[in-house]
Formats: sequence, structure tokens, C-alpha cells
Amino acid sequence: MNTLLPFQPDAMTPAQLAAVSYLDRYSGHTHTLYSSQLRRWFAWCETNRLDPLIRIQRAHIDLYIRHLGQAGLMASSVVTSMHAVRGYFRYAHIDGLIVADPAVDARLPKLYRDESRIQGLDRLELIRFLQVAQTLTVHHGALAFLLGINALRASEAAAVRIEDYVETLRGHRVIHLVGKGDKPATMPITFPVLRVLEACRVDRTEGRLILRPVSGNPIDRRDVYRMVARIAKAAAIPRHTSPHSLRHAAIGNAFDAGVPLRDAQILARHSDPRTTEHYDRARGNLDRHGVHFLTAYVAGV
Repeated sequence: MNTLLPFQPDAMTPAQLAAVSYLDRYSGHTHTLYSSQLRRWFAWCETNRLDPLIRIQRAHIDLYIRHLGQAGLMASSVVTSMHAVRGYFRYAHIDGLIVADPAVDARLPKLYRDESRIQGLDRLELIRFLQVAQTLTVHHGALAFLLGINALRASEAAAVRIEDYVETLRGHRVIHLVGKGDKPATMPITFPVLRVLEACRVDRTEGRLILRPVSGNPIDRRDVYRMVARIAKAAAIPRHTSPHSLRHAAIGNAFDAGVPLRDAQILARHSDPRTTEHYDRARGNLDRHGVHFLTAYVAGV
């Protein structure tokens, strides 16, 4: 029961059929993550002698959420672990496999985020990061510009192929991506970015663009994290820097450069502008905090 795949199609239970149908909507890292989350749900149901789909009630979902917390997961990890489980029941309901969605009103832990503590790199730090990256290897340079200028996610940057940025549209050199949720996207490449990509490409005409400097094999997400950490150390960035820090820096500095919210949303490829607004608030909460105005109002205190 706790193994979703592989199994014979003619032996599938309704729960397994629903799982396969749901997971078929995803690919790559998302498919792997959601498969793992559903396996955990199936295993818990097997331990508690429950069918993972039929006759599940909201109380069962709440007990499972409590189990995740008791297993040592932080509140944010519990919420993340429920993404696939909630989607599984939502689509099973849509497909008519169950009469009601028991997870729709499940009590998830509340998450509180202090957006003022979320820091990307400021303008000078981003400039230094990009400059130092190019002094390490051409592969570090290409990665830094894709993350810090084009705001790519770690997996997106690792997957860039030489063939992905050969096209010109309306006078712009563009790069084609498959982003989060398998959403295709096309975005322009400015000359400084193109220059470092071409330096990385050299005379190659196809295949993955960014390679491991020593082995010459294509990088993966873990390599992206290691390469970013190396650049940040060499650039003396005074705090932990991850690939998302560079994405945050790209979006935050776009706001600082005067880019409107709508255009920043396009850069970030967010489906909801409220998500992009988090980056704006995170950069401005301390600068625009009401305590500054209050102190000025009661000057002399």
C-alpha cells in the first residue's frame, strides 16, 4: 500500500488510481516531491488500517497533520508535506472518485513570516556577486547572471540548454524556460547576460549550458547551491546566500530600479501579484517602518 509505483495497472486500487492520475499532472522535481508526500500518507493510512481515499474524513486528515508535527516536522514543513495530500483529495473529488473533499477544511498550522528578515542582496552586493562569479569560472559567471539578473530558480538555471537561447523575437534575444508547475516562459536576455552565457558556451552548439568545472558533467540543483555558496564566500557576502537569495535580489533590485509591480511580476513569473508584493514589502518594511515617522514627530525623545 505504501508504494505507489511501480504496480500492475490491472491490480490498482481506487486510491492508487487516484494517486497516479494526480501525479501525472506533474514532472521533474515536483513529481518526485509529491510522490514522496503521497507515499508518506499511504504509509500512515496502512499503519492505521485506513483506505487512503475511501471513507476518509476530515478528522483523519487532522490526525495525520498532528502526526507530522509529532514526528518532528516544523510548521512550515507540515504545510509543505500537505500540498500533495490536499491536491490528491481535491482532484479525486473533481474526478468523482469521492463525494466530498475531506482535506478542504483541514486545520493546517499557522505560519508567521517576518518579511523584514527576508533579505536578498542589495545593489552593491549583487554587483560584487556578479563580478566575483566571473573571476571563478565561466560556469559560475553564467549561473550568477541567470539567477541574479533573470531571476531563475535553481532547477531552472541548472536545466538551461544552449538551444534554449538561440532565438531572436522582435529584436530581442530570448531564452525559453520551463518553470515551476511546468509553465513555459520566454524572457529577453540582455547583452551582459548574453556575453557571460556565450563565454560559458565557448564552441558548443547543444546540450546543457552550465557544467561542473572539473568533470564537465551537467550541474544539478545541489551543484547550484554549492556554486552559489562558493561565489558568496569569495565575494565576502556577510550572511547565508542561496539561489533564492539571488532571485530575491533580482526582484527586489528591480523594484529599487523603478520597475512597476506588473512588470516585476512578469520578471518573477508569479501567477499572483500578491506573491511579488512580498518581495517589495520585505525590502521596504524596515526603511518605511512607522517608528521612523513617530520618532520624527516626537523629536527629542
